[in-house]
Amino acid sequence: MAQAVARDGLEGLRRPQRVLRRAAQARGERGVSHGLPDAAAPTQAPVVPGPLGVLVNAMNGVNALVMALGGIAVVAAAMVLSYSVVVRYFLKIPTDWQDETAIFLLVGATFLSGAAVQARRGHVGIEAFATLLSSRANRWRLILTDIASAAFCAFFSWKSFTLLHEAWVDDQHSSSTWAPPLWIPYSLMAVGMTLLTVQIVLQVAVAFDRKAQ
Repeated sequence: MAQAVARDGLEGLRRPQRVLRRAAQARGERGVSHGLPDAAAPTQAPVVPGPLGVLVNAMNGVNALVMALGGIAVVAAAMVLSYSVVVRYFLKIPTDWQDETAIFLLVGATFLSGAAVQARRGHVGIEAFATLLSSRANRWRLILTDIASAAFCAFFSWKSFTLLHEAWVDDQHSSSTWAPPLWIPYSLMAVGMTLLTVQIVLQVAVAFDRKAQ
C-alpha cells in the first residue's frame, strides 16, 4: 500500500510537468528545464556572422577555459578540506589555512563560471510563463530580463572592483591567524561578474541581430 501511495504521489508531481511540456511543444518551444542541458544534446545557439560572431566565439573560448579552471578549483577545495581532516584529527597537526583556501577556491569557481552557465541558460529560473506566452512574447521577455540582469551584474561588477581597489590600497587582510590578503577573493568576484555582464550583453546583442540564425 505504501508503494501505491508513493507511486500516486510521484504521478501527481509528474502530471503538471507533462502538461507544461506538451504546451511548450505545441508552440514549437523547448520544454521546461530546471538544470543544464545534456552535453550530448544538440546545441540551440544561433550562428552569428560578422564582428559580433567573433566576440561570441571569443567569449565561448573564455567560458570553456574558465569552466575547466572552475572544475579544478572545486577538486582542489575538496582535497584541501580532506587533507585538513586527516592531519587534524588523525595526525593531531593543527592547520589554520585550509578553510579560507577552500573558500577562495569555491568563490573563484562560483563567480568565474557564472558566464559559462549563463551562456547555456543554466541559471535557476521559473519557466511557467514560457509555456503560456507566444514565441514573440517569449523573445521580448528574455530580452527585457537580460537587460535588467545586465544592469544588475554591471553594478555588482563595479562594486566588486571598488572593494578590490580598497583591499589593494589599504592592504586589507582577513582576521584569521593565517590572514590572507582580501584582494584575492575580491578580484575573483570582480572578474567573474564582469564576464557574466559581458555574456549577457552579448546575448542581448545576438537577440537584436537579424542576421543570427
